[in-house]
Amino acid sequence: MIVVYVAGPFRSMNANGKVNAWGVQKNVMRAMELGLEVFKRGCAAIIPHANTMFFQDADGCADDVWLKADIELLKRSDAILMTDNWKRSSGARAEHDLAVERGIPVLYSVDELDEWLRENRRLRGCCHEETSVCAYCM
Repeated sequence: MIVVYVAGPFRSMNANGKVNAWGVQKNVMRAMELGLEVFKRGCAAIIPHANTMFFQDADGCADDVWLKADIELLKRSDAILMTDNWKRSSGARAEHDLAVERGIPVLYSVDELDEWLRENRRLRGCCHEETSVCAYCM
């Protein structure tokens, strides 16, 4: 099965430099909406925002553990799909750059995802339409 990593900002700060919980939630929802589009296309989505959204400031976990885990998940992905506001995030920019460096396809929209999936499935010899998957494509 094709695995697509969704990248974009997680954190959000207000004008006073404090965490903006509403902004964080909007970032999480933006990533989850993209992840749902990935699943609708018969692929697995890795949405790191949803994976750890309640773990921030957890006792016994340094902040960098989340970032290191996200990088490991990205390395195991077939493609990366960027949110529309990904450039605002230093983490998303680093994920983008790592994907480029490793030759992982970088997609900037659902339309680009669809195009990439069509080409990927054509090259693999899939006999199904872009929203279906056969055992061969899994």
